Amino acid sequence: MVKSMRQSTLETIGLGKVIDVFRNGKLPVNTKELVEKVFGPEDNRGAMVISGSNGIVGAGKVMQFASRLLPFNIPIIALDLPGSSDGISRQYAGLIRAFGKNGANGIMKNVIRISYDGKSIPEAVHRYNPKLLLEAIPEILDLKKNHYRLFKETFPGIHIWSVTSGFPSSQLGVSIAHPAFPHEINKLFEIVEDQPSVYTQLLWSLGLIPVTVKDNWSFVLDVFFCGLMLASLRYHNKSNMPFWKIDKYIRQIVGPNPFRAHDAIGAKGANFLTWSCLHHLNKRYGELFKPTTDLVERKDSGQNWYPPDHFRPIVNWRLNEEEKKELQAIIFGALFQMTSIMLKEKRSDLPSMNAIGELCAQFTKGLLAVIRNTGGKDVIKTIKTFQKLYPESLNTKWYPGEFKNMKAPEWQQLYVNAEHDGSAGIITISRESYNSDVDAELNKAIDWLKKSKIDRVILSGDFHLSTQMVGADTSEFFPAITNKEDGVKIATSWSMTARRLYNEFEISVGFVNGKRCMGGMLELMMHCHYLIATEETIFAMPEVTLPVVPGMEGCHWALRKVKSSDRKHLIKMLLEGNQVPAKDSKGWLVDYAGTLDSSLKIAWKIMQNGYSVLPLRKVNEKPIGKIEINPVENFSTSDESISATRRAISDCIKESTNVKLSEAIFVQANHSAEFMISKLCRKGRVGSEYDKIMQ
Repeated sequence: MVKSMRQSTLETIGLGKVIDVFRNGKLPVNTKELVEKVFGPEDNRGAMVISGSNGIVGAGKVMQFASRLLPFNIPIIALDLPGSSDGISRQYAGLIRAFGKNGANGIMKNVIRISYDGKSIPEAVHRYNPKLLLEAIPEILDLKKNHYRLFKETFPGIHIWSVTSGFPSSQLGVSIAHPAFPHEINKLFEIVEDQPSVYTQLLWSLGLIPVTVKDNWSFVLDVFFCGLMLASLRYHNKSNMPFWKIDKYIRQIVGPNPFRAHDAIGAKGANFLTWSCLHHLNKRYGELFKPTTDLVERKDSGQNWYPPDHFRPIVNWRLNEEEKKELQAIIFGALFQMTSIMLKEKRSDLPSMNAIGELCAQFTKGLLAVIRNTGGKDVIKTIKTFQKLYPESLNTKWYPGEFKNMKAPEWQQLYVNAEHDGSAGIITISRESYNSDVDAELNKAIDWLKKSKIDRVILSGDFHLSTQMVGADTSEFFPAITNKEDGVKIATSWSMTARRLYNEFEISVGFVNGKRCMGGMLELMMHCHYLIATEETIFAMPEVTLPVVPGMEGCHWALRKVKSSDRKHLIKMLLEGNQVPAKDSKGWLVDYAGTLDSSLKIAWKIMQNGYSVLPLRKVNEKPIGKIEINPVENFSTSDESISATRRAISDCIKESTNVKLSEAIFVQANHSAEFMISKLCRKGRVGSEYDKIMQ
């Protein structure tokens, strides 16, 4: 029997536990088989229709599905009114950037653009035997219902997904697949259905991220996104602070720029959609969601929130500490109260709800993680402070009891889960960048497995919410920009967590199957006894380009595991920042790289048979002697800042490899922290982000 800390998010879409992926040596579903179930056999394929295809949502979905369904020869029918704005052509440049000119042209060959009058379906559509309709037409209920009736009568059995609606499925009479912006890039869909369907599983198998939510007004994303916008408007009304300046402070405390986001999406459409969601939420729940006069006016006018050409006054409006507290009370108080309603309704499993906030609403940290870290008493206190500032919110029922039981595993393990079958364990990470929450949850997962006497473990992404591992969350380093002690603390504590994978398990396997694994995430993975990856996975240590000095032992750990003749490959990764496919790093970085199925099988075979499966490259715990590093000047660059960073990384390599392993952790942490407070780092990406957001 398999035990787990909490339900895996894979289970919520009917795809079982992650440990079963490794035990079976393959993914739970096959894309080709799912395509046949949805669109028919290869010799009689049906089509996907995207109505409203010239709109910002529809055009993005055309690009997203045309590229993914091309190998299966699924026609994409792009349907819209004649004379509508040509959104598809505007997406073409993005296709070229992603796939090259020839690839983009190949994708567009499968897109059939057809105009219609909105009242009848053109005969040309019939020839393609539509099987799946993605509706992306305007947010007008009667218009949508007539559209569905037309397709159902014409093509009995067609599956319909509404992709633009805040209306629940119960109002529309069709299923919901609510996508996140930007629509051609963001892969997450909020799915409303009674049971996991073949359609949802097809999305997952195509590399998209379906997340199940309950059929409540505006689902989860729009409560977060529209709720943040509403709270920001309320602060504007109270303070008269300009919208662009509110964005500056909102970004500091939450992450996104709500006003800039509306302009970027297209103010005319975004203002209407936000108003529509809040209008219906207000009718359903109460005054907490009531749109402000500003929003109503801009819903009608379509006016941007930022002034033309981003003109801003010379006077810089700064907040004192009391004013900052008031802003935080309004923003967090409103969001916390709204979240209590969603928690009471169980709108989604908690890890997925938290992920929606990060992946879609662009919160720096998921709101549930913020709530957990704040603590129930302080969350309730914040809500009550907000209610004093906005008494009308008391007319909306909320649920303080939802914040009083946050010790449950679902609350405590928002990003990291663990499963075991009594002998082998799986730890999965569902966040693409490493941060302090992931670090704390990873330690708890290790503790849970050790308590269950599990000595063999695989560390992996979760095969769902995390499709790649992009490194450390740079916002975590902001305190270290001005305080060396904070930098030392982060580097040391994260490295100690990583070392647990090597020291506390008989065998540990880092398994990477996403697009890429870089920076801090790669440093974490390389601490395992074995590193296994699919052959096309890209590895990189891009710190030199940021610039920072690696902090999780990237400057010495892998160098202690390889032959002296192979050290040059690792040093080049560190000093050049170039990307390396897993298949080209066998023996000096990865221990095995193959197809997904073969890599899964090897990882599980190691769990069963131990060191006999692959040679173990042990970490040399003694000083490893002089490291040969080519002079920095020999590397190709005219950028003096990169050259200076290379010297700093070279110094770290030399010093951390020339001491015992027990001492190296502190040597590397000190180098990383020392560089973080330097002027050079302040001028780079991390320092620039700090200045842009925090100053």
